Amino acid sequence: MDTFAIKGGVPLYGGLRVQGAKNAALPILAATILAGGSYTIYDVPHLLDIKVMLEILSTLGATYVHKDSTVHVDTTNLTSAYIPHELMGQMRSSIFLMGPLLGRCGEIVLSRPGGCAIGERRINLHFKGLEALGATIVEEEGFIHCKADKLKGNAVFLDYPSVGATENIMMAAVRAEGETIIYNAAREPEIVDLQNFLNQLGARVRGAGSDTIVVSGTKHLHSIDYKVIPDRIVAGTLLLASAITKGEIELHNVNPQHMISLLDITGQCGVEIEYAHDIMKVKSKKDFKAINRIVTAPYPGFPTDMQAQTMAFLSVAQGCSIIKETVFEGRFRHVTELNRLGADIYVDLNTAFIRGVPRLSGATVEATDLRAGAALIIAALAAEGETRVTEAYHIDRGYDTIEKQFSCLGARITRMENDSFHSTGI
Repeated sequence: MDTFAIKGGVPLYGGLRVQGAKNAALPILAATILAGGSYTIYDVPHLLDIKVMLEILSTLGATYVHKDSTVHVDTTNLTSAYIPHELMGQMRSSIFLMGPLLGRCGEIVLSRPGGCAIGERRINLHFKGLEALGATIVEEEGFIHCKADKLKGNAVFLDYPSVGATENIMMAAVRAEGETIIYNAAREPEIVDLQNFLNQLGARVRGAGSDTIVVSGTKHLHSIDYKVIPDRIVAGTLLLASAITKGEIELHNVNPQHMISLLDITGQCGVEIEYAHDIMKVKSKKDFKAINRIVTAPYPGFPTDMQAQTMAFLSVAQGCSIIKETVFEGRFRHVTELNRLGADIYVDLNTAFIRGVPRLSGATVEATDLRAGAALIIAALAAEGETRVTEAYHIDRGYDTIEKQFSCLGARITRMENDSFHSTGI
């Protein structure tokens, strides 16, 4: 597995364009199944998760080309409704294909999805929603068999505002007969982006961004060209990296409205942030202070996907901070690794207590999941000496060549593959 080698203590300077949002691109790519035809999707980053999604579409009979940040995909001819186990096991978001395939083909066979080991994922909410629309779901011998001769609109109440379940039900409901109402729906910006994509296809969806989404089924859909929204988590990661190194950067292609909770917290800590339209400037020349309490929650609350990176940032803040994780119970695996770098963090159940230290020191640490890996990169950029972050493939699932992005800002970071160095850096 690849390893990142980082020599810390270098302030980040310069400008960078933020990539398109992985968590918006994945359901949109899945939704191309709903209407056969040729699509052009812009601002799709080169990530492992995107590669897996495109390979799954290929096994179903679609064709694609992913060049630069543009995907051309043709879903005119689908030849299968079976997703191979080895592809399902690589990515959680493969579950998004249930709704579109049920809507277009009336069936799908798959196995339980993989992804980061960060806690229990509520796949039962996907089943509950699709069954409410008329699907029959049987799980046997490791496979999930889903079938629906005809999907019919219905009222669906989600016990928890799951992003994936909300999106899956939305996509299936587009092809259902009648009206579907999703109560306690997730409100994330990526949900709104999916609604916009579906409506441009010819669907009739309203309410995304609120807790109630209404979908009126239709058979009249067509392929389109579409641009994915910016990735708010990547933007937040870059923001915190700049702040912890006491740098000054300018980010392009951002939507500050998608990042309000993070901007509020970093502002309280003393980070200077200015933004207008899709440009954000981040400056942190002085020591920043701790924050009393952060609680992760579904949007518009503080995102669980920024919890690890924020913990790395707070590990060198002045004072003590508290982070409570309420979304995923297994999302503190990075604490041990941050402590290897000299952080002072104690965990009690789902709450982390962070006592800021004057400095961090380089060590060899392991990326245990996607966002944990990003947190370790942030910490390493501020640490004295050299840090090596192993299991880089986790980070590659959500960041498009992260070493190149940080190198553009002056960081001394290098990807090591088979004991060789492969990028500008150290």
